[in-house]
Amino acid sequence: ARPMSGASLDARSGANSRLAAAGLTATTILWLTAGLSMLQPLSTDLYLSTLPGIATYFNASVASVQSTLWIFIAAFGAWQLVAGPLSDRFGRYPVVIAGAVTYFAASVLAMLAPSLDILIACRVLQAIGACTCLVGARGLVRDLYAPTEGARMLANAATLMSVAPLVGPLIGAALYVRFGWRSSFALLAAVSLVLACIAAARLKETNTRRNPHALSLGPMLRTYAEVARSPAFRAYTLAAAATYACLFTFLSGSSFVLINVLGESPAVFALTFATMVSGYVIGTVICRRLLARIGIQRTVCIGATLQAAAGITMAALALAGLHVPLAIAAPIFFLGVSHGIIQPPTQSGAVAAFPHAAGAAAALLGFTMMVVATCIGIWIGVSYNATVYPLTLTVCACALASAVNAFTLVRKDGDIAAHG
Repeated sequence: ARPMSGASLDARSGANSRLAAAGLTATTILWLTAGLSMLQPLSTDLYLSTLPGIATYFNASVASVQSTLWIFIAAFGAWQLVAGPLSDRFGRYPVVIAGAVTYFAASVLAMLAPSLDILIACRVLQAIGACTCLVGARGLVRDLYAPTEGARMLANAATLMSVAPLVGPLIGAALYVRFGWRSSFALLAAVSLVLACIAAARLKETNTRRNPHALSLGPMLRTYAEVARSPAFRAYTLAAAATYACLFTFLSGSSFVLINVLGESPAVFALTFATMVSGYVIGTVICRRLLARIGIQRTVCIGATLQAAAGITMAALALAGLHVPLAIAAPIFFLGVSHGIIQPPTQSGAVAAFPHAAGAAAALLGFTMMVVATCIGIWIGVSYNATVYPLTLTVCACALASAVNAFTLVRKDGDIAAHG
């Protein structure tokens, strides 16, 4: 094993002292961060294979049913601008508990929804709950860890969290076949209830720099302006948004392409999705090793290079007429790997310079990611034409954007060594 540098030892020592002061352990933070962050991907991945069935149940169009996905993402992104300041003002503990309880109530209501409009409204409430939990979890990590150590913690949490999207579509497909689409929301309610109980019992407050003015409009806008002016924040936020756009393109369109266009079963879709998530798990493991050896900037560049290659391959196979599941599954595996490499360091890098406003920085990061994802979701819905081309070509475009950003802005402005 490579010996740690003095800076690494200092960062780890500092994290240990902050954990001890808060009455927490690294293991507790790891599992809580993974669990709280899990609600957002579970909210999309668990019911993806049921989207065609929901369209049939409510006699609705593809675009209308897809709105249950992108409206969730839009609400998730918008609420981050509120959840971040809430976390900075009142602390991580009350925000996390409130988010988990809100999510539980919304999931129960979604399970009972009598119409598509009611289901969409419940998805907005689900987004508010999941978003509040995620912002609180990111705030926990920033409170306790320096940037590189924080990126490693997020990568470790992402590895654990990836179990959910790995098995989520498979479980969702099985529940749908046996019990119908409402069963997915019943499971989401159960998961959130368990998380709320664990967080209430184990979590301690970590925000020792609460900002009493965080929710005042003037200071809030000034804080967001300060964050947005940071070149490092812009570089890493665009990197996170571009890689998430690749992922969300697949999330939005893959079930309709694989089930309706290619004629495959929900189980085949779930296995294809699991292929992508398997790649993501591998990517987070690679990410941890790369961060220890070459740092955040070069790690992002390596991930973006792989992402561009996978995106180009997917588009080339589609344009060559290879319209089979493998032509989507193989490139999406490597897109999953690249996403696992890129996402943890970009999330940590974007908030590294703002220990006094970590919640606001995380919120603006998430808001930007979700705005991009919402635009992607709308585009995939309106461009659906019963072919593979809108999906595959959009993935390619987003992957190329990721690479361009990595080798320009991240290389130029992404040095966060001075922030810790």
